[in-house]
Amino acid sequence: MASLQLQERLLLQLEIKKGLSMFRKILIANRGEIAVRIIRAARELGIETVAVYSTADKEALHTLLADEAVCIGPAKSTESYLNMSAVLSAAVLTGAEAIHPGFGFLSENSKFATMCEEVGIKFIGPSAKVMDLMGDKINARKQMIKAGVPVIPGSDGEVYTSEEALEIADRIGYPVMLKASAGGGGKGIRKVEKPEDLVAAFESASSEAQAAFGNGAMYMERVIYPARHIEVQILADQYGHVIHLGERDCSLQRNNQKVLEESPSIAIGKTLRHRIGSAAVRAAESVGYENAGTIEFLYDEGKGEFYFMEMNTRVQVEHPVTEFVTGVDIVKEQIKIAAGQELSVTQEDIVIKGHAMECRINAENPSFNFAPSPGKITNLYLPSGGVGLRVDSAVYPGYTIPPYYDSMIAKIIVHGENRFDALMKMQRALYELEIDGVTTNSHFQLDLISDSHVIAGDYDTAFLMEQFLPNYNKE
Repeated sequence: MASLQLQERLLLQLEIKKGLSMFRKILIANRGEIAVRIIRAARELGIETVAVYSTADKEALHTLLADEAVCIGPAKSTESYLNMSAVLSAAVLTGAEAIHPGFGFLSENSKFATMCEEVGIKFIGPSAKVMDLMGDKINARKQMIKAGVPVIPGSDGEVYTSEEALEIADRIGYPVMLKASAGGGGKGIRKVEKPEDLVAAFESASSEAQAAFGNGAMYMERVIYPARHIEVQILADQYGHVIHLGERDCSLQRNNQKVLEESPSIAIGKTLRHRIGSAAVRAAESVGYENAGTIEFLYDEGKGEFYFMEMNTRVQVEHPVTEFVTGVDIVKEQIKIAAGQELSVTQEDIVIKGHAMECRINAENPSFNFAPSPGKITNLYLPSGGVGLRVDSAVYPGYTIPPYYDSMIAKIIVHGENRFDALMKMQRALYELEIDGVTTNSHFQLDLISDSHVIAGDYDTAFLMEQFLPNYNKE
């Protein structure tokens, strides 16, 4: 404790000498590995941390690592991690000056960001106004068109009738995707392959959207499938500086959930990287974005064209691969930006070096349709040693994984001089990983990176579900 206090005093004095503002205490409104990641970044910046936890997370690592911890409710997320009043009360009670929401839970909740502002606590993320703008699919699409960012061919606004839908589909071409204008969580979404199926699909999706969101309006896009799922990391401060940190390829997905990510994408060359990165910067500049964010694109390799899909107004699960290839600590930048500092790097400083990959380790059973596998970890060995290997996790021997939350328990991230070097390092790391007491997807991940298509980088958003899994030996 004495050494920590000394470190804090030294860092504080250094910031004062530099004339830079910084928080003294922040609250982390999250759990699991991202909460641990934020606590570590804050501690290295000399900032005290407050953890919030549910009754199920009393012995969780983020609860144990933080300087203070406050119980905010029972295991159910809606009564704890999604309880805005409880989170804010904990912040006020402990004197936290800012709240870092991580990802998931309240991270993209504009109401929560507004509530933080109302009680004088800084929300480490963009403004509520920007969150609302980019969270609305139709308004975001209009904004991107205005900013000169390519968008997927589709409707210009909300579609209210099946007759309108038929006309638009004839114009943009099949297959099309119907999506609820006010949608989320997979509600009000239908893929339509041919005209004779459109009317029934529209009416079904619209009714579902009306029941779920109180709004039956739809919008339409042409289906770009298969494609590469490419996302670009951006950072922006309050002084108008916006930069991108290159791209991540997140095409390996199961049921639209990312399984493995890498940076840079083998499908993106220097010229296209500049084009897609510049488009992401324009997108952020056009809405006055501040803090870290990610612009997601679909890339049609056959046509060489990319299209805006959505923006994530928070830190991403896969941010470590970008940190490895750029040397930029994204979480620290988030905190510094929120404290009023300028970006510590310029676009000219960003050079993509080597290749990085991330495998998500989940407590799930691939042999039983990836069913969650909560329980007590009786033995744990996380891979270590060597240059370019990082494991982000919140588990430890004897820890009991609760059944109430996401099944991801660790992320293995590697960095190599090139893609082959990264693949070999990931293979070595997965071989070393030992988690007893619960079933994980580690062997599945090892089989995936050993697949000839993945080794060659020859995959898209259809590969995992349509090629790899049907032939995967689950015995």
